[in-house]
Amino acid sequence: MFGSKKKKQAPQAKKLTNTPKNAGGLNSLVHQTNLEGTINADSDFRVDGTIKGTLNCTSKVIIGPTGSVEGTIKCQSAVIEGQFTGELRVADSLAVKENAVISGDVYTATLVVQPGAVFNVVCKMTKGGQSIPSVPKEKVLN
Repeated sequence: MFGSKKKKQAPQAKKLTNTPKNAGGLNSLVHQTNLEGTINADSDFRVDGTIKGTLNCTSKVIIGPTGSVEGTIKCQSAVIEGQFTGELRVADSLAVKENAVISGDVYTATLVVQPGAVFNVVCKMTKGGQSIPSVPKEKVLN
């Protein structure tokens, strides 16, 4: 009489698992915006404005054509189209585009510099975060 008819429930959305920290995230400092200080980011970070200070990013840093950074950047990978002065530590790959102007100290595992870029740096190649030993000068000259 008062039967126990079961109500149909709407299907529930599946929960995403194993999504990367930076999935869908992009931080951006737009043109004509100036920032001084320290920035810590877990997602990609694009700079089209000006930063004076430190940028620590566990993902990719992009300095756009109008972007300028003076200070220190530590990141996983980087693409530079604008200006950078200071210390740049890239764990994986660094791409320097034709309009880029870079000066300072660079540490990276892989490097691509396009023709036309200004690349006035002291550069050390690293592998897995470890500095690769340099070849003695006398072996290079012989």
